Amino acid sequence: MSAAGSGRAYERALVWFRRDLRDFDHAALYHALSSARSVYCAFVFDREILDALPDPADRRVEFIRESVIALKAALRARGGDLIVAHARAVDEIPRLARALRAGAVYANRDYEPAAQLRDATVERALRRSEIDFLAGKDQVIFDRDEVLTKSGKPFAVFTPYRKAWLELLTPDVLRSYPVARHEKALAVPPSGLAGSVPSLASLGFKSTNLRALGVAPGMAGGATLFADFKKRIDAYDETRNFPAVNGPSYLSVHLRFGTVSIRESAAFAHARSLDPGGKGALTWLSELIWRDFYAQILFHHPRVAGHAFRPEYEALCFPNDKAKFAAWCEARTGYPIVDAAMRQINTTGYMHNRLRMIVASFLVKDLLVDWRWGERYFAQALIDYDLASNNGGWQWAASTGCDAQPYFRIFNPVTQSERFDPDGAFIRRYVPELARLAATEIHAPWKLSPAEQKAKKTVIGRDYPAPVVDHAVARIAALGLFRRQR
Repeated sequence: MSAAGSGRAYERALVWFRRDLRDFDHAALYHALSSARSVYCAFVFDREILDALPDPADRRVEFIRESVIALKAALRARGGDLIVAHARAVDEIPRLARALRAGAVYANRDYEPAAQLRDATVERALRRSEIDFLAGKDQVIFDRDEVLTKSGKPFAVFTPYRKAWLELLTPDVLRSYPVARHEKALAVPPSGLAGSVPSLASLGFKSTNLRALGVAPGMAGGATLFADFKKRIDAYDETRNFPAVNGPSYLSVHLRFGTVSIRESAAFAHARSLDPGGKGALTWLSELIWRDFYAQILFHHPRVAGHAFRPEYEALCFPNDKAKFAAWCEARTGYPIVDAAMRQINTTGYMHNRLRMIVASFLVKDLLVDWRWGERYFAQALIDYDLASNNGGWQWAASTGCDAQPYFRIFNPVTQSERFDPDGAFIRRYVPELARLAATEIHAPWKLSPAEQKAKKTVIGRDYPAPVVDHAVARIAALGLFRRQR
């Protein structure tokens, strides 16, 4: 697969949009516009992906569709258009390239194993028609082999990776791709090719509560969130861990689908981090570096998609109690912070990052359920699900991954709740049956006496579940499980 900037000139080229649904600072679009006299654009609702999704009310599909509508309008305003198809991408992209008589197909790299297999299949099909496939970096700042140890190997620990990443950072790396400079090369596809964006129903899906939740898809939605976060970024390091506070950027879904630019995001964070009071920006920049770190881990070690990064933990004998797993999924664990977090993801498709760590630790270390079960659940529920980042996060919490939390460090869900939701505001929002309890009571309501529970109309076992496990006992069992494996 060739780099995006090949240096060759083409009469016609096709840009294949995937997880990069914007018309600005877009590497593949820039390279195509710089190299071809006529540039066509396409997006494929890939049946290989969509047909495997179990829930027709999938917020991700609605988010993508709305973002594609916005992208199509933006490209039309620039003088082009977006060809939109519902097909198998491995068939449709070569077909479109041949129909358009394109000399090259440009795309931005994807690092997931299935995506790399798809792209290799497309490249082979294009080669048979003497069409080039040019893929380059866009969704991360550094990819593949750009950040290596002094011995030339991929990093497996974040802190030295972060140091090397920052040392390599230059203005050139963060410079945007000026699409507008060459937009006259955008071409309207021949009659009958462009078409309209398919309805959700024709894709096999239905509307969700996406808009009711205030999630605004597309470039405009991303720009609005980014503008708001810029005003709050200085306090990010102080507020990011508290789920009841407006602390996170909330840009994860836009970074996932490329409706914001990672270069613009990192450039702003880096510049602000150098100013007085820039600690919050530096902390957020570190979060963006984690994205790169996990992307290169997945690229160099694709086995992590279904296996432990640390082989010694591959065969951990988890009991995998299905009833306990169901209680976790359905927010019936009896631990308020865990149940509030699971209700958040189930009703909104989003979960606060601190809570992701808490619920992951609870599933693996308290309920002794294989981390892969939880990772798969997140894959279905999260609107911002990204294989590299979420797999890395799950393996970190499960102590099976690179740079992982040591197995003997186990989150206590009660102390985590007391520390990061001290007033119980987040719990009250998602577990209103506990709203009558005081801040000192809401984190472990089972500790109230029967008389107190009755007086507050919060009887454990009737109004709210009893804990499915005793954390102290579960902690000892988890330590034993890991020690036996070691």
